[in-house]
Amino acid sequence: MELAVAEPSPPEATRPAQAGPRGPSMLEVAAVPRRRRPALPGWAFGFVWTLTALAGVAAWFLFYGISLSGFQESSAQHALYARLRTEIAQAIAPLGGNIKLGSPVAVLRVPQAGIDVVVVEGTTPGLLENGPGLQSDTPLPGQAGVSVIMGRQTLFGGPFRHLNALQRGDLIDVTTGQGTFGFRVLDLRYPGDPLPPPLKPGGSRLVLVTTAGTGWHGLGAPNQVLYVDTALIGKPVASPAGMPTITRASEQPMHGDPGVLFVLVMWLQLLVVTVLAVIWVRSRWGRWQTWLAGAPAILAVLWIVSETAFQLLPNLI
Repeated sequence: MELAVAEPSPPEATRPAQAGPRGPSMLEVAAVPRRRRPALPGWAFGFVWTLTALAGVAAWFLFYGISLSGFQESSAQHALYARLRTEIAQAIAPLGGNIKLGSPVAVLRVPQAGIDVVVVEGTTPGLLENGPGLQSDTPLPGQAGVSVIMGRQTLFGGPFRHLNALQRGDLIDVTTGQGTFGFRVLDLRYPGDPLPPPLKPGGSRLVLVTTAGTGWHGLGAPNQVLYVDTALIGKPVASPAGMPTITRASEQPMHGDPGVLFVLVMWLQLLVVTVLAVIWVRSRWGRWQTWLAGAPAILAVLWIVSETAFQLLPNLI
C-alpha cells in the first residue's frame, strides 16, 4: 500500500494571483505595465514652447508697464529734483534758449490733482518716462508766450492721471530758476471744443496736456487728448533769445519714437545672447550657481529692452 505524500505548497510570493470577489489582486495590478504617453511631435513641442515664451514676454511687459515703470519714474524724479534744487541755489538753472533735452527746468505743483513733479525739457516718449516734459519750442512757465507741459496718463507713474479733476479757477504753482509763478485754470478742453481767446501781447499762458478716455474703452486705453488752459497771475518775466522753433514729430502729443527701433533690435540680440550664455553655463555649473549669476544679467537686459520698447508707444499714455 502506497502512502500519498503531500506536495509542499508554493511560497506566498510564487503563488499565482487569483482574482477576488472585489476585483484583481494587488499582484495582478502591479504586473500590468503602465502605458506611456505618446511623445509630442517636434512641431507641436516647438509650438507649445513658442506660445509659452510669448505669454511670458506679454506678462512681463504688462507687469513692467503697470508696476515697475512707476518705480523707474519715481527714481528719476528724485535725481532730477536734487539736481534742479542745486542749480536754482547756485543760480545756474536753465532760463530758456537752447536747453539740453532731458534737463530739469521747473517744479510743477497742482494740489487738486495730486501733482508735485519735476518737469524736464522735451516731450519725446523717452523723456516723458522720467516725468512731465516742457515742449522744447515753447518758453518756460512765467515767461511771455504759451508754455506747453505734457505728462503721461497711465504708464511710468501716470503723473497727469488726475488732471481731469481740475476745475475753472483752480490755482497752479510753477517754480523755475526765475522764481515761483501762479496760474489760474481757465478751462478744460477736449478735441472739438472752442479754443481759448488769443493771448494778449506780453501775456503768459500755461497749457497742461495729457490723454483721457471716453466710455468703457477709455478706462484702459485713453483715446483723446485733454488740454488744461491756464493764465499767469501777474506779469511775465523776460525770456532769453535762441529758443528752438522746430520740434521732432516724436515730441507732438500721442506720437511714438520710431527712431528707437534700431536700438531695440540691438538690445533684443543681446538678450538672446545672454539667455543662450546662461543655458550654456547651466550645463557646466549647478542650478543655483547659474541662477544667482544669470538672473540679474537677464533681468538687467530685459529691463532696458522694456524701457526702449515702450518708447514706440504714444508719449502721453
